[in-house]
Amino acid sequence: MFEITTQSFDLKTLNDLVLNASLIGLSDEVKIKITDCRTYLEEKIAASDAPIYGINTGFGALCDVKISSENLSALQHNLVRSHACGTGALVPKPVVKLMLLLKIKALSLGHSGVHLTTVERLVDFYNNDILPVVYTQGSLGASGDLAPLAHLALALIGEGEVWMGDQRCATSEVLDRMKWSPIQLQSKEGLALLNGTQFMSAYAVHCLLNAYKISYLADLISAISLDAFDGRLEPFDLLIHFVRPHKGQLVTAHRIQEFLKDSDLMNQPKIHVQDPYSFRCIPQVHGATKDTLAFVEKTVMTEVNSVTDNPNIFRASDSIISGGNFHGQPIAFALDFLKIAMSELGNISERRTYQLISGQRQLSSFLVKSPGLNSGLMIPQYTAASIVSSNKQLATPASTDSIVSSNGQEDHVSMGANAATQAYQIVENVEQILAIELLNASQAMTFRTKETSPFLSAFLAAFRHDVPPVETDRSLYKDMQKALSFLKQLGLENEVLFEHYGG
Repeated sequence: MFEITTQSFDLKTLNDLVLNASLIGLSDEVKIKITDCRTYLEEKIAASDAPIYGINTGFGALCDVKISSENLSALQHNLVRSHACGTGALVPKPVVKLMLLLKIKALSLGHSGVHLTTVERLVDFYNNDILPVVYTQGSLGASGDLAPLAHLALALIGEGEVWMGDQRCATSEVLDRMKWSPIQLQSKEGLALLNGTQFMSAYAVHCLLNAYKISYLADLISAISLDAFDGRLEPFDLLIHFVRPHKGQLVTAHRIQEFLKDSDLMNQPKIHVQDPYSFRCIPQVHGATKDTLAFVEKTVMTEVNSVTDNPNIFRASDSIISGGNFHGQPIAFALDFLKIAMSELGNISERRTYQLISGQRQLSSFLVKSPGLNSGLMIPQYTAASIVSSNKQLATPASTDSIVSSNGQEDHVSMGANAATQAYQIVENVEQILAIELLNASQAMTFRTKETSPFLSAFLAAFRHDVPPVETDRSLYKDMQKALSFLKQLGLENEVLFEHYGG
């Protein structure tokens, strides 16, 4: 059982929670903070008839409409129902589970005014893998992720749909099965559940964890490609990188050297003087992605440990303050930066694939023994190029856009939710591009008489167990699928995953 406290999550903790499918619970300290905040809010409502945004008023452009005390609960239920307007594809279940976790974390900080029972029901959903059905489209990334979080909140009141395992069910049926009563939301609770950046943040955490793994795999696969291309190791000499000491660049150069240690192929005399940029500049390009991910991590971890609903309640200073912590601009920028950084990993990977099939350096054209009769690995490069082009389009910053909503009350939005779903697609795409590079690099190695390093040889042996070399033309889509599955199934220890980032 992992206990949620007021201490901040770090990325290693989130990674462990995801990998281990740990159960969670609220610490006594958190329970006290949530209960004290709720008690304070109820005392303020009882003591004064003054309008407090979202508590006894309407929402958005209806903020000046006063709501009578007997309708405060109905106000919150109406809010959840009316805002559940998501559409498009379904949010992947791992991301929904992260949304639950991050919403629990935000509410546990004790500035949102919800009842303890409301947070505990979110914990129940999380621990029992009862995951609300949430849609990818509908959030503008300001006023919080209103539509996606409304679908999350619908489950609390027994409405909407949820996943129970692989079964998609009406929430009411699942509550009956679990013998749980729907939560009766009280003042402020619906707004606390809907305001927040947990849709964007959950996507960001999911993408970031996968991006770290992909960053490592990009270094590993590029080392195989470099050796298969009969490339030179001098561009990875740390003397070069100490005079331009970007941390990611240094880490990448050192890592490539370690991967290629004791490679007979790398240590043989070289005929050519220089390699193309896609090989020679691996430290500079891959390293820049690493440094960008480090910045993204800092922003994302600040966000997931923050209170992002509105208004915020401060019992110690006797204040209820309406502000804009729900605005997703910080996370929108971070997701856009992640999109660009990951897109470039795919871009340079496809260029290495192109070099490998081009018939240079004693490699057969398209990496097949009888080119012409066989097309060999001609077309996987087409596929990689197509995906790279798609990534370039997806990497266009979403955060540079805005649109007016709620009758002008919400007149600037972050579009961070669009950045989130685009980042998810780019990260998935880059893993496929790297799988194609690995397919080509493994094939190129079959044309070499000398061996690569012991480490890379062992890696290639495992890969070839799943994806054997191509002797004559065959349908390669299955090989590409197997290559992708091979990469997805690789597990990395925290020490490897976070060696550069210190997350």
